[in-house]
Parts: sequence; C-alpha cells; structure tokens
Amino acid sequence: MFDLSVIGIGYGSLLMLALLILLLLTGMQLAFVTGLVALIFTIGWFGVDAMPLITSRMYSFVDSYVFLAVPMFVLMAALLDRSGIAVDLFDAMKRVARKLRGGVAVQTLIVAVILASMSGVIGGETVLLGILALPQMLRLGYNRKLAIGTTCAGGALGTMMPPSIVLIIYGMTASVSIGDLFKAAFLPAAILASFYVAYVLIRSYLNPSLAPLPSAEELAADDARDINYFKALLFPGLTVAVVLGSIYTGVASVTEASALGVVGIMISALIRGELNGRMLWESARSTMQTCGMIIWIGIGASALVGVYNLMGGIDFVESVILSLSDGHVMTTVLIMMAILLVLGMFLDWVGVALLTMPIFVPIITNLGLDPIWFGVVFCLNMQVSFLSPPFGPAAFYLKSVAPKDISLGEIFSALVPFIFLQIIALALVVAFPQLALWWQ
Repeated sequence: MFDLSVIGIGYGSLLMLALLILLLLTGMQLAFVTGLVALIFTIGWFGVDAMPLITSRMYSFVDSYVFLAVPMFVLMAALLDRSGIAVDLFDAMKRVARKLRGGVAVQTLIVAVILASMSGVIGGETVLLGILALPQMLRLGYNRKLAIGTTCAGGALGTMMPPSIVLIIYGMTASVSIGDLFKAAFLPAAILASFYVAYVLIRSYLNPSLAPLPSAEELAADDARDINYFKALLFPGLTVAVVLGSIYTGVASVTEASALGVVGIMISALIRGELNGRMLWESARSTMQTCGMIIWIGIGASALVGVYNLMGGIDFVESVILSLSDGHVMTTVLIMMAILLVLGMFLDWVGVALLTMPIFVPIITNLGLDPIWFGVVFCLNMQVSFLSPPFGPAAFYLKSVAPKDISLGEIFSALVPFIFLQIIALALVVAFPQLALWWQ
C-alpha cells in the first residue's frame, strides 16, 4: 500500500492540484474528478480504514436544511421560463421606456433586475432576455455590441441580486446567515445594475447612432397593442415582495420564502391560464437536472476539502498566502480574489465555492474580517467570471439563442466594458466594506 503522507503537505498539495488538472483535461466531470481525487488521497494518506470520512462528508452536505432553498429557487426560475410572465413584463416596460434614447437597453436591464429578484438563477434569465430583448434591439438598429453586452450582462445579474443561489451556497459553505448575505448583497447589486444603466445612457446620448429611437410607425404599432399593465406588473411585483420582503422582515426563513415564491409563481400561472401538467413536468425535470449537478459537485468537493483539511491543508494554504502577502490584510484578500478569478474562468462557480470557501473563510475570520462582507466579494468575483473568457457561462447561454451571425468571440468582446464595470464595483466593495455591511 502506497503512503502519500511521507511527501508532506506541501508536495501533497501540488500533487493533488496536478491530479485535479490532469483529470479535468481528460474531459471528466468536476464532480467525479473531485470525488476520485478525494478517494485516492483518503486511502493514500490515511489508509483504507479512513474511507468512511468520504461518506460522512457527503451526508453533511446534503443534510443541510437551508439547501432546500436551492431546488425551490431553481423551480421558480423553471416555472418563470415556461410562463408568459417575463414576456408580459418586458412588453409593459417597453411602453414605459420606448421614448428614451437607449430605452430598450435600459428596460432590458430593469427587467433583468426584476427577474433576478424573482429567481436568482442566471441561465434562464440570460436565455429569456436573449429571446425577448436582443432581437428587439437589433431590429431597432442598436449597436450590436451594446445590444449583446447589455443582454448578456443583464442576464447574469442573478449572480449578485438576492435571492442569488450563489449566496445560498456560500452561506452553507461558510456557515453564515443567508438572510444576512441577502441584505449585504442588495446594495452592491443595485450599484452594479446602476453602473450598467448609466453606461448605456451615457453612450447612447454621446453617440445617438448607437441607440436609435423607434419610428412613429413602430410607436403607433405598440400603442395599438392591448397590454394589461396591471397583470403584467402585479405578479412579478408580488413575487419579489413576498420572497425578499419575508426574508428581510424576518417573517420567513430563506427556505420558507423560497417555497412561498414557488407557490406564488404557480398561482400566477394558474390565474393566467398557463399552468398545466406539461409545464409542471418540464419545470420539475429541469429542476432535478440542475440540482443533481449541484449536489454531485457538492458531494465531490466536500469530500475533497474534508480530506485536505485533515491533511493539514488549511494551515498550509494560510501560511502560504500570508507569507506571499507579508501579513498585509488587504494583500491577502487580493491574492484570494486573484485565485477566485482564475478558477472562475475554468471551473463552475459551485465547484469554486465548495473547493475554496472552506479554506478561505477561516483565514478571513482569523484576519478579523467579516465573512458576510467576503461573501459579497466572492459573488462579485463570480459575477466577473460569468462573463470572462474562455468559459464565461453567460456568453454560452446567450450564444444558444442568439442569431447565427453572432459569434462567441463577438459576445465576449461586447462584454469587455461590462467586465470593467464589474471590476469597479468589486473594487468599491473591497475598499469600502460598509457598502455591504450598511444594514448592521
């Protein structure tokens, strides 16, 4: 039987990292890569008798009560995707912003914020906006990059905007209050959305050719359409109020609020005459697929981190980071952020959170920093990674529904200004933690 413990934690960490990269390059799924590496190091470092460690880590991850909120919010997003609520909301907002230069782009961002506040899942929002908003802006003669960037960046706001699933997973991993995380993320998310709106308006008014106003014929055609503003705005407004209002006021926990949100969406769809067996089946199936992916990644990552912790990994990583930063608190945070940004370009956010937060959060706490604040910093880092090449998932979501003449390279180039805006928002939260801790 080989004994990996003789090489020490330093070389053991390098070997673990090399093995992870090698297996990922073979095309194996992250969940199975982490699980396999965890098994190899459990047996190689502690022996066969330590294998129950993996099963205990698996159980501790899936046994978390707050994890029930994840499938509820994913189900909300799935039901929202298959109802006409988002379509009616977009049409109603279009009538409000149509005479504003850049108005369709601004309304796209406002609808993105509302949708994000209803579900907290970025994939469905990006696809929805790609179907609803992008063709509208291109037909009106909007600059292609402005239209593409606005649609894609707006769709990714679900990363930051409560009830973000990214925040829920972070809260589970860091063992902090998810309700407090939602409160902390609200203002930074609003600031980021405001940056997007300001950017669109400034560019549109400095160069009117980028965002032409609709013609008189198009305005007349919109006026002729019968839009029930009450129905279009009531259901989204009530859902946001019930979900976020119940959490912020303490009336309901995050898990209870997520269930209320699902009930609210189902009642809305029923009143609209859209609720049927096929819609429920497709929504449930989509939810199971998404949650299955999250659970398997969580199981593998939890097992790997558990083994690494017993090997002495947290103390080793902390000593390396502190030595690189020479003990400076902010330099330590910047090193962690650099690691998160690099990992976010290549790994799914679930894997990044579950692999790094059990190591980073204790370091943050030992430095005297607030883990709630760091959760917002983490989400902003993931927000950047969602748009960044080579594997920015938001770009791939949009590509799946964008016109065929829009290439993936064009989408990434259109996202560059929005990535800079994200970095500015991230820098503000790092420099001024009170932006995230305003509610304390």
